[in-house]
Amino acid sequence: MTAPLAPVPRPTGTATGPHDAAFLPRLRLVPRASERPITAPVPKLGGEPCWLAGPTWPLSPATGEPLVFIGQFPVPGEEPRLAYLFLAADEGMMAGPDPEAGDALLLVQPGGRIPAFAVIGPPGTRGRTLWRREPDGGETPVEFHLDLLPLEPELDRSMDERAAFQRHLRGEGPEVRFPDGGHVHDHIGGLPSFPSGRAEVPAPWRFLFALTDAPYEDDPYFLDFGNGDGFGFLSPDGLEGRFSWDIP
Repeated sequence: MTAPLAPVPRPTGTATGPHDAAFLPRLRLVPRASERPITAPVPKLGGEPCWLAGPTWPLSPATGEPLVFIGQFPVPGEEPRLAYLFLAADEGMMAGPDPEAGDALLLVQPGGRIPAFAVIGPPGTRGRTLWRREPDGGETPVEFHLDLLPLEPELDRSMDERAAFQRHLRGEGPEVRFPDGGHVHDHIGGLPSFPSGRAEVPAPWRFLFALTDAPYEDDPYFLDFGNGDGFGFLSPDGLEGRFSWDIP
């Protein structure tokens, strides 16, 4: 028997695209270092994928090399499901500006669809996992639990105000004041806020989670999105994923 997934936001049933709140409540994603390998299907960064169906490790369409396993994220719904994030990481910056290039994949299990542009390795394929940069230039594999924690009401309102301001700038909502409150980069659910103000994935895809980059030696793990944020999205039926990163 597998361990239950942590509580996750629930579908709102009202989202029509990536700028809407498809899942509520908004929850902070907080990494917590693990002292032993995480083998349960829970939210996490790094380590080995905890597959809920057959192992499906993707390859880079350009090089044929296995993509890097970044982490697994809960998919809201009645049944326990996970979205597994894999990225190409060639000499630093991660893949992801083009969500359909095949070098950034968010795979859903169980029952998910593999995107048509994905290249899946043969049985037994395994790639590297998330790592930390060391001062001497070395790289150490890492693994973290991702705790899903509620936001303080004031902070949650501030993030909604930021999303409303971006909606106004896109000409999709009324004029609102410039937001001056706090912002949480790593979160799942809620109204999204993009560095450029606009999602790189169009409707009808729906925002699931945001993950900031961590490109420096003193960061707990290495993710380079060009000093931007990465974003996971789900199809309306929740069976297929997309991932892209965005910079101001």
